[in-house]
Amino acid sequence: MAGRPTRLQVPRITRRRKGEGDVYATGSRMVPEETPVAFSYNGTTHAVMMASPADMEDFAVGFSLSEGIITGLNEISEIAVEDHGEGIDIQLRLADAAGQELTDRRRRMAGPVGCGLCGIESIEQALKPVASVDATRLQLTPGDLAQAVRLLSPLQPLHNETGAVHAAGFYVPGQGIVAAREDVGRHNALDKLAGALCRTGINGASGAVVITSRVSIEMVQKAAIIGASVLIAVSAPTALAVRTAQAAGMTLVALVRGDEFDVFTRAERIPIAVNAVASATDGTAVSGKSNLDQASPTLVQSPTVRLVQYG
Repeated sequence: MAGRPTRLQVPRITRRRKGEGDVYATGSRMVPEETPVAFSYNGTTHAVMMASPADMEDFAVGFSLSEGIITGLNEISEIAVEDHGEGIDIQLRLADAAGQELTDRRRRMAGPVGCGLCGIESIEQALKPVASVDATRLQLTPGDLAQAVRLLSPLQPLHNETGAVHAAGFYVPGQGIVAAREDVGRHNALDKLAGALCRTGINGASGAVVITSRVSIEMVQKAAIIGASVLIAVSAPTALAVRTAQAAGMTLVALVRGDEFDVFTRAERIPIAVNAVASATDGTAVSGKSNLDQASPTLVQSPTVRLVQYG
């Protein structure tokens, strides 16, 4: 498929404040394209996503991994990206075992119309057990966390032009960002990153996932499927994301602003932060595993490491 444009220059009228008055002017702005992308497995459409029309093969592999349709690249025998004008259809041909499992899943999910419990399968899927990354022994420094976010910025050309897309990157200590993907959807950007890592054979346990968005449960689930034990974000997490990261044994670092950050779970992977807090208190403020047992349905009582550097 010939590459589609990922951005478009559009006309606009602007209103700006100047002194005590308003100034109106005509001009243009670059905005990102958004395209329907259908995933079809063995000839049957499975899902349609709105996405940036780029890195479609990565998207196909990453989405398939995140949805549990495949567990490895060897379970896909063919990927064909077809541009139909109004949208893109990604045709995937699965190996026999993976194809049969997907057929069986569709059969299990098919139920009578009007059944009061028909949504239970979807709820269970949304809250499915997350892959454990507890055994991964990766450790990072505060400098690694700041550098991971800083290095991702120049790898976002679409965002730098439009200011309207998300990015996901993979940071390896000593190497920097080894892969990065952008999309109008934050979940899509992470799926594309997962596909890129899988297709290039990069071990997810070797580094940390870095995202430019807030942290929801899906972002934690996708990072765990990648195999990353550390998730770094520029925005805040939801309560469910914190609980899910804790259950997965994942270190969740959020609100990274320059050299400042918050660690919400499994802080032992940033030992300098843990030691700094322990030396400044009686040592009880931070433990390797957050105590979430006393959390109410709407409030997570999670100890947070707050590191502020000066000079």
